[in-house]
Amino acid sequence: MKDVAALAGVSLKTVSRVVNGEGAVATDLADRVRRAADQLDFKPNRAASALRRRDGKTRTIGLLLEDVSNPFSATVLRAIEDVARTRGVLVLAGSLDEQVETERALALTLVERRVDGLIIVPTGADQSYLLIERRSGMQIVFVDRAPRLLDADAVLSDNRHGARSGCDHLVRGGHRRVAFLGDLRSIATAEDRFQGYLDSLDANNIAIDERIIIHDLRSIDAAQLATKGLFDLDAPPSAIFAGQNLVTMGAIRGLRDLDLQRRVALVGFDDFLLADLLEPAVTVVAQDPRRIGQVAAELLFERMDGNSEPSRSVVVPTTLVPRGSGEIRPAGSSG
Repeated sequence: MKDVAALAGVSLKTVSRVVNGEGAVATDLADRVRRAADQLDFKPNRAASALRRRDGKTRTIGLLLEDVSNPFSATVLRAIEDVARTRGVLVLAGSLDEQVETERALALTLVERRVDGLIIVPTGADQSYLLIERRSGMQIVFVDRAPRLLDADAVLSDNRHGARSGCDHLVRGGHRRVAFLGDLRSIATAEDRFQGYLDSLDANNIAIDERIIIHDLRSIDAAQLATKGLFDLDAPPSAIFAGQNLVTMGAIRGLRDLDLQRRVALVGFDDFLLADLLEPAVTVVAQDPRRIGQVAAELLFERMDGNSEPSRSVVVPTTLVPRGSGEIRPAGSSG
């Protein structure tokens, strides 16, 4: 910065104001500083600048998601970026892949890099490792799943009610044998959706059949194989409720492998790209990941701006979207 100041013929303070966008600087002086900076190939060190600023802010926030390549996570990321960009804040994002150790390591790494706040999709059953940072003033918002052993804000989908609405929809269509395909039961959202499925069976006086309930499906391929296995049973299901978007994709492939896509009803939890263009189009219980990300970012920035109200959970509603696959009637039914 001293070299830039010397070349531009201005004070070091003027260079600092131009570089950091602080204070009023005459247009001609600002232009001279920028030309000198370009000529010297000067790039400001934002982390070092943050240490010198009175507020100590780095203008960055950390975001830890299950998998940034997953459509749900990608939409949450983009929504958070859009809010952050209006405030001149950069989002540093990473994937956790449901690894407890990765969550802890990445979260603490972001803290060490002096991010101004954190938004996390938690993987483990204990977020108390952030207690010291929380007491030190680090603002943290959890997304998709509530934190455990740590008092902090959370933005969640209405998973249990949404799953029940999807299963109720199948039952109203005449189905009594509805299979459940789910993600890891250790994931709070997966368990909530399974409980919604059980709520529907109970409310409709349908007996639980463990043979058509399959958990811990972590990939499209695994869900595809599980779907095909359901139809090796002596009493296969007439409908499937899939508890996650990748599981839904696997179920679609499995049904197509058996040429059952027009005979077996399917409702998936969470929408995905081109679901409406398949044949039949896929009925889903749609979350609103864009709204979830937007609310999480706004809540984090409110906290960073000084909001000290008690922590709260914001629940974003889900929506049943009938498109065709969930409206297939069971064989032999009328209507």
